Amino acid sequence: MKAALYARVSTKNHGQDVQVQTRDLEQFAEARGWQLVDSYLDSGICGAKDRRPELDRLMADAHRRRFDVVVWKFDRFARSVSHLLRALETFQSLGIEFVSLTEGVDTSTPMGKMVFTVLGAVAELERSLIVERVKAGLRNARAKGKRLGRPRVVVDVRRVATLRAEGHSWATIAERLGIGEGTAHRAVGESPKIPCQGRP
Repeated sequence: MKAALYARVSTKNHGQDVQVQTRDLEQFAEARGWQLVDSYLDSGICGAKDRRPELDRLMADAHRRRFDVVVWKFDRFARSVSHLLRALETFQSLGIEFVSLTEGVDTSTPMGKMVFTVLGAVAELERSLIVERVKAGLRNARAKGKRLGRPRVVVDVRRVATLRAEGHSWATIAERLGIGEGTAHRAVGESPKIPCQGRP
């Protein structure tokens, strides 16, 4: 089994050292008899970010099937349950196992597969709660009489017609009045003329 390690520290100062994490992970992989092919270490990177240089490299190498198992700690990797689940789903589709040393989760075991299923249910609940909160917010806004959506653009129809009569192009009119060309067309009820292709 070819193994890859991932570790992260939020700051390079304050005594945080990524080697503290990798030392335990390396010993764990060695005890399992796994061949360590690479270590992906993000140092001084905030965990709230989905995108991190070494994490991005790890996911790219996962798609190249450079390793069979990934070892890390949950809190060092995922910023949320849904973020973690997306990575686990990717690994599962690629046939790569996931092991979290401190949490004792190993997706190659029946217990680890159960944890993966539970995480999926939790992530689905998280998504449903977010959707419900958004809907509740919209209902509350409507109840208070707030207008939702884009604000309506007020167009000076006479100004559009005057500029057009003076021979200005739709693009010029739109730019001067700070509106879209389509809005200018609709203001005076004139359809834009589409030039014929291939004819003089």
